[in-house]
Amino acid sequence: MLNLFSSLGWFPTVTIILVAVIIVLAVFFSLSGIIRYIPNDRIGVVEKLWSSSGSVKAGLLALHGEAGLQPDLRRGGFHFFAPFQFRVHIHPMVSVTQGRIGYVFARDGIDLPAGQTLADNSRVEDFRDVRSFLEGGGQKGPQRKILREGTHIINPALFVVMTEEATYSLSLDAQEKAYYEQMRGVLDERSGFTPVVLKEVAGAHDSDQLAIVTVQDGPGLSKDELLAPDVGDTHNSFQEPEKFLAAGGLRGRQERVLVEGTYYINRLFATVELIRKTIIPVGYVGVVVSYTGRKGSDLSGKEYSHGELVESGCRGVWRDPLMPGKYAFNTYAGKIELVPTTNFVLMWQSGESGSSFDSNLREITLITKDAFEPQLPLSVVVHIDYRKAPMVVQRFGNVAQLVEQTLDPMVSSYFKNVSQTKTFIELIQSRSELQTNASADMKERFQAYSLEFQEVLIGTPKPQPGDTKIENIMAQLRDRQIAREQVETFAQKQIAADKERELNEAEQRASKQKELTGSLVDISIKENQGSANVKAAEKKRQEIEALAHAEKFKQELEGSGRASAIKSVGEAEAAAIKAKSEALQGEGADKQLMQTVMLRLAEAFETSKVPLVPQIQMGGGGDTNAFNTLLSLMGSLKAGELAQSLKRDEAPHA
Repeated sequence: MLNLFSSLGWFPTVTIILVAVIIVLAVFFSLSGIIRYIPNDRIGVVEKLWSSSGSVKAGLLALHGEAGLQPDLRRGGFHFFAPFQFRVHIHPMVSVTQGRIGYVFARDGIDLPAGQTLADNSRVEDFRDVRSFLEGGGQKGPQRKILREGTHIINPALFVVMTEEATYSLSLDAQEKAYYEQMRGVLDERSGFTPVVLKEVAGAHDSDQLAIVTVQDGPGLSKDELLAPDVGDTHNSFQEPEKFLAAGGLRGRQERVLVEGTYYINRLFATVELIRKTIIPVGYVGVVVSYTGRKGSDLSGKEYSHGELVESGCRGVWRDPLMPGKYAFNTYAGKIELVPTTNFVLMWQSGESGSSFDSNLREITLITKDAFEPQLPLSVVVHIDYRKAPMVVQRFGNVAQLVEQTLDPMVSSYFKNVSQTKTFIELIQSRSELQTNASADMKERFQAYSLEFQEVLIGTPKPQPGDTKIENIMAQLRDRQIAREQVETFAQKQIAADKERELNEAEQRASKQKELTGSLVDISIKENQGSANVKAAEKKRQEIEALAHAEKFKQELEGSGRASAIKSVGEAEAAAIKAKSEALQGEGADKQLMQTVMLRLAEAFETSKVPLVPQIQMGGGGDTNAFNTLLSLMGSLKAGELAQSLKRDEAPHA
């Protein structure tokens, strides 16, 4: 046939006509909307241009066949419509990335009542069925229900869906665009497109976190409440807003916290604040001061009058402290005061610290008895019974206030009073005594504040800045002590010198030991010889004395015999002379008597051959000496005296 048309010359004309017809038909179908192709990854929103039912009288969508945006969507493929009556708006499907959250905003529905922030989805929660949403009482505005990861077939004419990557919607005017941009900014600020992820990583300090939840919708709190009370676990940790509100949940910061886990929470419904968990280290207890809870009865006892202690869960100071550990404690519901249970040191010394409670303590300025003003550094060791820790917190608020408002004035006053009774030197020299007395005195005072006093350590008093008087006193004491030490040093040096001399002598003696030993042996020999000579002389002397005594005894015997003979002759002669004298009484008798006596004595000496002077003088009684007897006779002038003399001579020998 082409050959026929060609032969006839009609081919160019027919081709042009066919092309023209096709173009006309294409333009017709395009303008009339009879056929519309929708890709499989897209959706079509149908807009009815005219209808015998008229236009939409209320709302955004035409639910009853009116002209306007239709509630039903078209999916991928070819679709046929009446010519010039429908328009199809092709849009992408809603896609929420894995692990992300999508937010839904309804452009039509019932207006939100006063006090309600988000649309109620308790009755309508399927955003795919627009007709059911609008006819079932769906509310306009941001919805409480969120979209999880995946692809969602949602009519963009009614719903605006906001994801982290895009905003899905039909045409928006400038005012709507500004509103949704503002909402995107709010969600970005709250990290609303990502779930709340709480996890604890070993060794990561920042991972010890918990989440404080603040609900933005629902009934408000009463005037006396700071936190919304916990309503249980029905709401799946705030992930199901409708169940939370149905259980009586209230708007505001919640008492319940979130711990480790992943939570898909609508950030327009509830915001999340991350805080650290409360860690009570070993050596401490945590005293809970609760701002919320029911009113409890006082458990402190009658003797404690500084406040109430209540049971756990009540408003006030809990009687039972928290032991060491990690706690998911809501810091908006109260506070935990850490109280040390081990001994801690309070240092009254600038630039030094024994604990976290003495940073404001300084040396105590004293005034001594002699008007010096030294500064006294000291340290006090304190212990708090963990069972009494709530009493300390109830009475003072915390340990730091206890130290600054009570212990600092009390300790300072005590040492100021003591220093006024001592001079500066006494204060230095009696530090040990002062420390012992302070320990005994302050123990009772600390017990009055529910504290256990352990020990006080007193430092050396030092002068204030610019004060040289104390330094002068200290210099004098040092000089005095140096002088004493020098005296002792000299004495020790003298002892050392003596010891050195003794050492030298010993060394010299050791070097001459052989000679010294020989000389000692010689001395010993000579001493032995001398002792032998002395003994021999002594023996000889004893022999001489024995011989002398024997000779003396012999002569005494001989003298005694001769004396006896002379005495016998004398007595006989005396008797004769006496008789003669009695016969020759008268003149010349005495003279005659003397001559007769002398004559007889001479004869007697001659006859007895006894020497006139003895050769050996004998001790003892002199009355036996013949010469003495003779002298006595010669001295007697009368015969009577001679007779008496003779009688006296006889008396010792009787």
